[in-house]
Amino acid sequence: MMGLSKRRLLAIAVAAVTGNVWAGATVNFGEAKSVSVGFGLRESYTSAENAAPDGGRSNDFNLDSGRLYFGASLNKNIKGMFNTEWDGDKIRVLDAAGQFAISPELNIWAGRLLSPSDRANMAGPYYSLGGGYWAGVASRYGYNGGIFRGRDDGVVVWGNVGDGGRLGYSFGAFEGHTFGIGSLTQSQAKAAGIKADDSLMYAGRVQYDFWDAEPGYYGTGNYLGQADILAIGVAGRYQKDGILTVGAVGKYSSYNVDFLLEKRIKGAGAFALEAAWYDYNTDDIVKSEQGKAYSAGASYIFEDKAGWGRFQPFVRAQKFAADTNIDTKQYDVGVNYIIEGYNAQVSAVYSKTRITSVADQDKFQIALQLQY
Repeated sequence: MMGLSKRRLLAIAVAAVTGNVWAGATVNFGEAKSVSVGFGLRESYTSAENAAPDGGRSNDFNLDSGRLYFGASLNKNIKGMFNTEWDGDKIRVLDAAGQFAISPELNIWAGRLLSPSDRANMAGPYYSLGGGYWAGVASRYGYNGGIFRGRDDGVVVWGNVGDGGRLGYSFGAFEGHTFGIGSLTQSQAKAAGIKADDSLMYAGRVQYDFWDAEPGYYGTGNYLGQADILAIGVAGRYQKDGILTVGAVGKYSSYNVDFLLEKRIKGAGAFALEAAWYDYNTDDIVKSEQGKAYSAGASYIFEDKAGWGRFQPFVRAQKFAADTNIDTKQYDVGVNYIIEGYNAQVSAVYSKTRITSVADQDKFQIALQLQY
């Protein structure tokens, strides 16, 4: 297999430092000293069944995401990131972390950031197949947990080792209590007289790349035909007394296995297959967030341009089987129009969601994504 070009490897390495920001402007102040700035947005139009006030189809435009990206480099070893996100009402801190790059094999980040988890959550809404917050059914880390958009306060050690950096690892300790529905903060639990240990949440991820290597901490859901990927990742997290509710206290644990295959076909384009399996455990306290889940998807991106960009049709299926015996299933069929990678694209997606004992809902969405 041909490896990634030096230019592509550099782009991915930069993304690893700045939190997946591949656009933006950089001002240099001398050797290895710089400040970078950028912003991203996702705007969508959605028509959903039974979502209008009269029970008919809705017609809504929405700013799904508006982010400001800031990065800085003090020298070749000390860097930092500060990113914000629009939450529908105000601008909030998304990431704020100091980054210490000791070597490609050893990096330490401390502050507010995504804790190690599955590929879908590490890629996030801007770098996943089809974009948006689709991962809320099977991949529930960013959907239901963390301070904001799945973030958490803590420290993580990560690196890429082995043959060409094909073995990636990340392990960290975080504040935790990110399981979602029914949770209390530590201060709320103390005020309510609930007895619980102040234990940290430990999270880790190990991934091996059989073909092209994927250097960096954050991941990418799909390489849009720019790499040959065959990767398997395993992630898990655990927190003693991570479940804090008025009625009970218990441990939180979860783990998942994810897989991505993407292969370029010379002169034609590239196809990709992805899959993931999850197990969530809330110590039988919050059964609506306890259970097993899976997701699977496939895509094909054409090599030839049609006007400004290339078309990428895709399909995806997800299921979360909660221990309440309520299943949530979602099926997506869509097409992306890739103008400039993840910096400029338009997607059109038809989705059908099925929840046990609840009427099915279908929706159609067109979304615009831009990053500068």
